[in-house]
This record gives sequence, C-alpha cells and structure tokens, in this order.
Amino acid sequence: MRGRPEASGDRSVAAGGDIGKVVTGDGVTFVENGVLLPAESLSVPDTRLVHLPERTTLFVGRTEELSRLDAGAPSGVQVLCGLGGIGKSTLAAHWAAGRLDDHDPVWWITAETAGELDAGLAALARAMQPAYVGVLPDDALRERALQWLSAHDDWLLILDNVSDPADVKPLLARATGGRVLITTRRATGWQDLAETIAVPELDPAEAAALFTRVCPGDGVPEVCAELGHLPLALRQAAAYCAEAGITPRAYLDLLARYPAETYALTAEGGEAGRTVARVWQVTLDRLGDTPLAGRILSILAWWAPEGIPRRLLEPLGSPVEVTEAVRRLRAHSMISLDGESIGVHRLVQAVVRAGGGGREEARGLLARAASGVQGNISATLNVCLPYATQVASLAQHTEPDEDTGDWCMLFHWAGMVLGMTTDRRALLLFARALLGYTRLYGEESELSRQAMGGLVLQQQLDGSPELAGLPKEYFELNIRLYGPDDARTIEARAQLAKALLPSDPRRAEELLRENVDRAARSLGEDAPETLGARRALLGADPDPLSACAGLEALLARAREVLPEDTALIDSIERSLVGNLLDLGRTDRALALTEAGVAGARTRFGLTHPNTLVRRGFHVFVLTEAGELDRARRLVRDLLDDCESTLGGTLLTMMVRQLAREQLSLND
Repeated sequence: MRGRPEASGDRSVAAGGDIGKVVTGDGVTFVENGVLLPAESLSVPDTRLVHLPERTTLFVGRTEELSRLDAGAPSGVQVLCGLGGIGKSTLAAHWAAGRLDDHDPVWWITAETAGELDAGLAALARAMQPAYVGVLPDDALRERALQWLSAHDDWLLILDNVSDPADVKPLLARATGGRVLITTRRATGWQDLAETIAVPELDPAEAAALFTRVCPGDGVPEVCAELGHLPLALRQAAAYCAEAGITPRAYLDLLARYPAETYALTAEGGEAGRTVARVWQVTLDRLGDTPLAGRILSILAWWAPEGIPRRLLEPLGSPVEVTEAVRRLRAHSMISLDGESIGVHRLVQAVVRAGGGGREEARGLLARAASGVQGNISATLNVCLPYATQVASLAQHTEPDEDTGDWCMLFHWAGMVLGMTTDRRALLLFARALLGYTRLYGEESELSRQAMGGLVLQQQLDGSPELAGLPKEYFELNIRLYGPDDARTIEARAQLAKALLPSDPRRAEELLRENVDRAARSLGEDAPETLGARRALLGADPDPLSACAGLEALLARAREVLPEDTALIDSIERSLVGNLLDLGRTDRALALTEAGVAGARTRFGLTHPNTLVRRGFHVFVLTEAGELDRARRLVRDLLDDCESTLGGTLLTMMVRQLAREQLSLND
C-alpha cells in the first residue's frame, strides 16, 4: 500500500507495516508477554526455612552482647558494629542459630552492596515459593519477598557486612513485623534506624581459650596479646601453628622478625582473602577518596594504641580536612574516639606499621608538639605527658641504629617528662638517647653526659641491677669533663654515694662529706647544690634524732633562700617526715605532708603529677601513723586521679599496691 494508511468503520485499525497482533472489541484485555503461574505458587511451604552459615565450634565469651541481642530493641532492628575481624558475623550466626524455634524463616543475606541485598531477597522468595524458580525475574522476586515480609511477623533476617546504612533503609521501612540483625564495620549512621551494639575484642581469658582449643602450648597469652585479642587473627594463627607444628611462642618470634609476611599466613584451606591485612584493605580502599585518612592511620600506627591527643594531627591539614579524615576512620571502625583522644586497635597498628610508612611523620609531629611546650616541664607536665607517652611507643617500634640527633633529643625530652612521674619507660628512653648520642657525638659530649645523668636517676628509682655500675661511670665522666668541684660533678658524686650506701656505708658517707665541703667552698653555703649535699648527708645519718634536728634547720634555711616550688624543698621535707615517723612524731609528720599537699594544690591543681606525688606520700604517712580510715578514704580518689591522669605509670602502680596491701582495698 502506497501513501498514508487509512481506516474506516467501527473497531477498524490502520497499519503502515507489520504490527503483530491486534485485538479490538469491548472489554478486551491483551497481555503481550504473560506468564501463567501454577496454583501452588500462591502459598508458602509449611517446612521451616533456615539459611545460616555453617556453625563454628570456635565460639567463646560475648556474654554481654548475647544478652543485648536476646533483649531486642523497640524497633526490631539491631546492629553489630566493629572492626573487621572482630567477630561480628560469628556472633550473629551463633545467636541466630539458637533462635530457630522463635522465628521462621531465619535467613542470612550477605549485603555488602545494594545489589547483594536484592539478590538475597530474591533467593528468599525462591526458597519460600519454589514454583517461582526460573519463572520470575530477580526484581520481581525481590518485590515478592518484600511484600511477604511486610505482611508477616516472627521472621528473622541477618544482613551481613552492610557497608552503607542507606542500602537497607528501603527494606527496613517496609518490613517492620519481624527482626533484623545487621553486621557492619560502619560505626555511625544508624542512630535513626537501629540499636547499635559495639563488638569489642575478646578479653584475655576468652582469647586464650579460643586459641587453646586449636593449638595449646607455651606462649598462648603472649600471642593473644600481640594479636590484640582479635578473633579472626587468633583463629588463623592457631590453625597455622597447629598445621605447621610450631608452638605459639615460635609464632610470636615469627611475628617479631617477619611481621608483614606472618600476618599474611593462613593454614591449608584457609581463606587468604580473610587475613587481617586483606580484611582491612577493603576498608582502606573505601577510604581512597579521602587520602588524608590513610595517611593519618599510617602515622597512628607508630604511637600508643590509646590516649593519642587529636591535636597532634592538626598540622596535617585544615581543621575541616583533618576532622573529616578522622570522622571517616571512625565511621569505618578503624579508630575510636574518646573526647579529645584517639584509640587504634593494636593489631591494626601492627599490620599498618609493617608497611613501613608514616614513621618519620609520626616523629615529626611529636617533635613539633614537644617544641611547643619547651621550658619548665614541671609546670606544664600535664600537657607534656600525653606527648611523652606517644614518644615512648615510637621508641618501642623503631631501631636504635637508625636514630638521628633529632630522634635522640626527642627520646631524651620524653625521658625527662616520664621520669617526673616515676614511669619506668623513662629508663628506656634515657638509655636510647644515650646510645644515640654516644654513637653520633662521642661518650664525652654534653648531650651524652646529660642522658647518662637521667639514666642514673632512673636506675636508682628502678633498682635495675644491670646498670649498677653506671653511677660510678657517670661520676668519673663528670670528673674528666668538669673537675671535682663543678656543680655537675657534685650531683654525680651524690648519686654515687646513694648507690653505695646499702653496700658500703662508710665510703658513701665519705663521699657525702666531701660533697658538702666542695659545694660550700666552690658554690657557697646557700647554693642549691650545697643544700642538697647537706640533705643527702643528713639522710644517711643512722641516728634519726640528730638527723631530724639537722633536717628541720635545713628546711627552714631552704625556705628562706629557695623558690617555693623547688624540688629540693620537697626532698628535704620527705627526708624529715621519714625521720619523724621513725621517732613516733606522727603529728609533726602529718602536719608537714598536709601542708605540702595544700601548697601543691594551690600551685599546680589537684591532678597535676606533682600534687599526685604529694597526695600519695600523704596516704603513705597516714598509713604509717595508723590512721587507716583516713588513708582509705583518700586513696580511692587518689587512685582514680592517677589512672585518669597518668595511666599505668609506676606511681599509679605504687598507689594501687598501697591500697591493696596496706589498706586491704580491691580495685
């Protein structure tokens, strides 16, 4: 037909070509692509539907998390969130397997992406109505599953490894009658959708029990601690040890010597893609659009696992850039935040650190922070202490033979800070600085001498037997460098005398008398070095009565000629109090210690380390004086303040030990 087609008459159709089938008439319905469903497709099978991962016998602990899952949430939706490898999926599977009598169906969906979630819902529809298999497309099956879930209750869905809360919002909005349990690394974004349950690492006893089920042997607690009590790492390490026929302690040695290679090891048949390094790489890949996040994580790897001041990161970018990078790391459970402090799982640190990046930036940021608080360390100790703690961790993760002068000076500074809180790590930092100074500048350089002096002081506090000869070496170094009458030599002579006092009291007294004579002659009667030499001599006096009289006079003179907050005055007071207690003069001893605490609170504040030391000494004096009730009341608050301000330093441990042994107090 040529030209434009025309049609005339009722129900006529004009066509310019082949248009397939045409149906006309009143009340006619035409379906071009129809599917005839069998009658049985309209009903759900009576058999119980269960789809869960294979149950593992390697499950321990999680009492609190299981209780919270049992209790449920008003919304019916709960989220298990935490670091990759922390055991979220194992916990979800274990809990769901115990709820088969309460829910039908119980259905597990891997839902890392929206596409995987849709595929899982389609699979649920096929399981509920097998007649749909090969008949309906997946999008129709997904819709059928959603319709069924929205019309029924008592079902349980487990959505595993969800990466974005937005992916599950449509499902949660429609399916409200049953229960939904979600596992995810996303720690944030759930506040309007579900109750979140943060999944922590196992406690030490649970971790050891998990490891021992696969591979008992020597070194289990140490390996568990090194692996940060992370279930995935524990299971893989235990399986590898058992298959390789090595002890946990041998595995620990491999970790120390070949960290990067060892973290990638799996037993035969193990999932190479599920090693901790690869599990976390998935998260880091998702953070690729925020490069500063990965850079920050590589820096944090060299510091302590907790208590990292956020302000250390400020030089890395603008406030918005740094805040956004930190936010994203936290959102993906790679770090935790506590006020102005950052925490990182120690195994995350170890795996990232094995890559080698970030070390110099970590040191540079700490050096910059230290330079900003130079000056009177005693007055700024609260500010300095968090930085010095990070320096101590940096020292543990680096090798001495690579230290430059800048590294040594940073370690030296941190040693002085930690030494003021009687923290044992100061000993290692001074030793590290001394080793580097000696290699770089020679053993008779001034920097080497200063580091050795700090090391001697810390050795006397710690009583380290391997350094017993150091005071004599230090004294002889000062003689060579500065002669017998220099203030630095006088200090070194006093330290040597202190070291000799238990084993050779006669020689110690000779040195102390020589010190008083030389100090008075070369520096003057009221010089701090002379007053200190007299205090040391009186402290060695075996007669507490004569020592007491001498110390009272010395204290009065020191208060006249020295500044109020001088450490020497504190030292004289403590020596005097000790002698007063020996003489039974507790009233005077308590009056001195109470005045010392009051003065320190006024000058420094209640929780300054200087005040904490005085408060600890006050508790000790109360205990020695028999006033145990007062001591118990004070020591509780003191211990809390020490732990929150100083952490696990020697002073905190001493206060805790005093509370336990002398005052019969538990933590």
